[in-house]
Amino acid sequence: MESRNLILIEEGDLDELVYQVSKRIITRYGQKTEKWIDTDEAMKLLGIKSATTLQRYRDEGRFRFSQKDRRIIKYDRFSINEYLEKNVKDTF
Repeated sequence: MESRNLILIEEGDLDELVYQVSKRIITRYGQKTEKWIDTDEAMKLLGIKSATTLQRYRDEGRFRFSQKDRRIIKYDRFSINEYLEKNVKDTF
């Protein structure tokens, strides 16, 4: 029988680890991916077509965003990816 080790990690620590690994992969493979993206790109990543749905997600705190004035909202690409990863459903 194969020996297995179990590692426990708190959710916040896991999020930080995923974020740091993502940054390292992007740096290593030379992708020029912007951290802050606009509304259209955020909707594309999330696979949604409604700005109202995006606003609801934002209001619910599903991912990070920055709003320097009323009309300009930028979304944290890595935070959106983490949100999507947290909601992955494994198949049988």
